[in-house]
Amino acid sequence: MTAEPRLRVGVAELRRRPGNRVHLERDVAVGGLAVTTAAVPDGGVAHLDAVLESLSDGITLSGEVSFPWEGPCRRCLEPTGGELSVPVREVFKDVPEGGDLLALDGDAVELGPVVRDAVVLALPLAPLCSEDCPGPDPEHFPVTSADPERAPADPRWAALAELRFDPEPDDR
Repeated sequence: MTAEPRLRVGVAELRRRPGNRVHLERDVAVGGLAVTTAAVPDGGVAHLDAVLESLSDGITLSGEVSFPWEGPCRRCLEPTGGELSVPVREVFKDVPEGGDLLALDGDAVELGPVVRDAVVLALPLAPLCSEDCPGPDPEHFPVTSADPERAPADPRWAALAELRFDPEPDDR
């Protein structure tokens, strides 16, 4: 995992009057962020396109984060990837109450953690190269068995072959 992306934005001028708005477009380095099945490629950059709006006691952020991703297809295991765009909505308060609000840092907001969280939560957990992916190519991954009617049993499951769920008749 990479270091926390940094995106500190000054909001002193914006906070002078509630209702002030400013459009913000920034690129943030997020390469290396990953979940078990997908990752942002090294050197990957997320693009934040958002609006900051002043409140009487804070700032709201609403917009979208776009970023590249890559990972193996869950069916055929071939490399796949693409570009994702996810909405972001956050509230920064002078005195945050509850776990859903973020704290203002003086006259600045740190948007790096917001971008990081949006990217990590949006990475696909089961990527597909296409919706109609048929799975592994039988030419490259042949299935063989000594008995074509029955596939070989995995030795780790051998104990299950001994299980019986039917009650034994009484020997009275």
